[in-house]
Amino acid sequence: MSKLKIVGLNLDIVWKNKTENYKNIEAAFANIEADIFLLPEMFSTGFCMDAEEIADRNNETLSWMQSFAKQQNTAVAGSVSISENDKFYNRFYFVKPDGSFEFYDKKHLFSYSGEDKIYTSGDQRKVIEYKGFKILLQVCYDLRFPVFQRNLGDYDLMLNVANWPNTRVEAWRTLLKARAIENQAFVFGLNRIGTDGNNLNYEESTLALFADGTEVSTRQNNLVIAEFDLDELQKFRERFPFLKDADEFELK
Repeated sequence: MSKLKIVGLNLDIVWKNKTENYKNIEAAFANIEADIFLLPEMFSTGFCMDAEEIADRNNETLSWMQSFAKQQNTAVAGSVSISENDKFYNRFYFVKPDGSFEFYDKKHLFSYSGEDKIYTSGDQRKVIEYKGFKILLQVCYDLRFPVFQRNLGDYDLMLNVANWPNTRVEAWRTLLKARAIENQAFVFGLNRIGTDGNNLNYEESTLALFADGTEVSTRQNNLVIAEFDLDELQKFRERFPFLKDADEFELK
């Protein structure tokens, strides 16, 4: 399969209310077809540091994602606050239509908000394969660290799900384009909208990009729709083989 259709939801997340967020997501995706439904960072609660209160302890959001993915016959992906082995993680789940899943724990925790004092950093870079595409999973603040996202020839598409507020939104847009260009990869950066429980505001700023930084999405209400063509990407890389000239390095 050379094409992949992703529909992302610019969700106005209801603060600390999982049930209401599940309901709103289901309504937004009614009668929509795609290969992947993409949801923002901590989509079930908002980006919240009250982990003792809001973190999943019994896989409740994962279970909902599995049920929704099976019902829609579509992969469902987004990040969730979870508790595991007495630690908290900001975990990006990628749930396939059959209910199987893979995950990535956010590596770069947002020290400015104190996330690093509450959540535990992931220790692995995660690339998954789905419908012929190699996909790098990233969460919000990871975007500021290009070495961690450097394309080693191991991915075609980067997914970044975020709660990135208005005060720094130009950095979000600029860095998404930079990551697409420097890694010669598709990028889908999904941000939330609305106002969170900390009175931070979020404007519509989701971007789906081709490997040259060109936006390739359309919009339908709060949905952002993009179709990525792997054959087109491979032709672009063959025409402009910049990645072969990249500096060598090792992540430690």
